[in-house]
Amino acid sequence: MTDRTLIGLTGPDAADLLQGLVTNDVTKSRDALVYAALLTPQGKYIADFFITTRGDTILIDVATSHAPTLAQRLAMYRLRADVQIDEMPLVVSRGTGPAPDGALPDPRHPDLGWRMYSDTNQSDDTDWDALRVAHIIPETGIELTPDTYILEAGFERLNGVDFKKGCYVGQEIAARMKHKTELKKGLTQVEIEGSAPMGSDITADGKPAGTLFTQSDGRALAHLRFDRATGDMKAGDALLRRP
Repeated sequence: MTDRTLIGLTGPDAADLLQGLVTNDVTKSRDALVYAALLTPQGKYIADFFITTRGDTILIDVATSHAPTLAQRLAMYRLRADVQIDEMPLVVSRGTGPAPDGALPDPRHPDLGWRMYSDTNQSDDTDWDALRVAHIIPETGIELTPDTYILEAGFERLNGVDFKKGCYVGQEIAARMKHKTELKKGLTQVEIEGSAPMGSDITADGKPAGTLFTQSDGRALAHLRFDRATGDMKAGDALLRRP
């Protein structure tokens, strides 16, 4: 699993600060997990994470690679709000078997099991790449990159965005993509014969059609232009097609 870091937000203004910044409704995180993202004002991805509220602390479970940037952005937006931002000394575990006491369901898809925050690692040996490919689940730093629009990455299907919660950074762009346009590109599953390096360009009839990402058991995740992804495609020596 991607290395994870837990950031803790405390203080009387913590919930209001986060609610005005992220894509999902923080008020639903009391003893539950909420999946969300922080966006640029132009609506592009900065980081995705899970949020849960325990007592007076809001915990943010984020990829370690993105934790410094997220903490820096939160501090930048904090201004004079009474909020403390600290790294928490807890271990992130996850699995798909029987859930330990205190574990919380992953809100993105029932088959993704549970996540837990404790003093010890209780993760199991689930094949996460296979699960992600099967259910089209993007991963931080792989399918989710700084040029990503979250609706193209499937955040609505993954319960990662709330269109009724009110304003947040990048909300106008996300709402416009939801209500005023039909998505012409997006993350999807493809069948693959052979293999190609992650990040390989995909072509259809010699024209650029997308990018290849995680591969598992004859299937893969790909970000595609839907108008060109209508037949056989190539990525390196691999042959691709949509199911």
